[in-house]
Amino acid sequence: MTVPNNTVTQFSTVGDREDLANVIFDISPTETPFFTNCIKNSATSTLHEWQTDSLDAAAANQNVEGDDAEANSFSASTRLANYCQISRKVVVVSGTARSVDHAGRADELSYQVTKRGKELKRDIEFALTRNQGSTAGGISSARGLASVESWLATNKTSVGTGTAQTTPGYASGIVEAPTDSTVAGAFTKSALDDVIQKCWTEGGDPTMIMVGPFNRTVVSGFTGISTLETRADQGMDITLVGGVDFYKSNFGTLKVVPNRFMRDQTALILDMDYWATSFLRPIQLVDLAKTGDSEKRMLVTEYTLESRNELASGKVTDLTTS
Repeated sequence: MTVPNNTVTQFSTVGDREDLANVIFDISPTETPFFTNCIKNSATSTLHEWQTDSLDAAAANQNVEGDDAEANSFSASTRLANYCQISRKVVVVSGTARSVDHAGRADELSYQVTKRGKELKRDIEFALTRNQGSTAGGISSARGLASVESWLATNKTSVGTGTAQTTPGYASGIVEAPTDSTVAGAFTKSALDDVIQKCWTEGGDPTMIMVGPFNRTVVSGFTGISTLETRADQGMDITLVGGVDFYKSNFGTLKVVPNRFMRDQTALILDMDYWATSFLRPIQLVDLAKTGDSEKRMLVTEYTLESRNELASGKVTDLTTS
């Protein structure tokens, strides 16, 4: 079809207004399941300390009638510690950037502060769930907290076909980072059951299996996982079940929780009653000194991971991730 002569079309006009949606679409995930489920506590020093204890093993406890009572053997509590780590995000926005008319946000400074706050929360989850060891820091080096993987030294099973992951755990005020296996192996139901049993035997009552994205799908494929299907001939919809939300073990039912920020090569079996995030400084927004034609803000927090008793939780290590 031929356009008539001298027809004004959009291709030949000048001055069309920009068509920019007044919404900013951000797909970046902000779920932080470990941090969210942690108990929140306070710290009063850069080296945060706490104590653990345990009861004597159960025994027959038979005594002679009329015998003198003697004191039972005494064992002191165990003193543990973790260093507080500083995490921050800094925003600097020029006066001009705050004055121009933006699509999708009313004020550039407020938008950037909100965005950096979400990033800071993700960074906290990353620090808490990884295999980071604790560091005291110094005048030119940062303090670092020991992450959950590094604390879990007792109840563990490796499926690696090479040398199993070594986890030194807590010793002399420091938690060392684990050393991974040379060759990884597939996540198995028997390995998961083994760690759950170890946790229960030590006195724990784990309620959560936390895994990365790949091994979340592996759990759903374990032999023995059953699905409930609604039949169409009953006048109801049919649902194809492709995942499992809970795992019923011999020692209780555990919720299966995916975590985008933990290492996919480790599965955490957690009793969240024994994990706390302790804050020396809770997340706060600080105005920084004005040094020119800009506004400066800093989001900062100082915190550590409190492992109230690592015997209550465990891990399956050296997992394949693809």
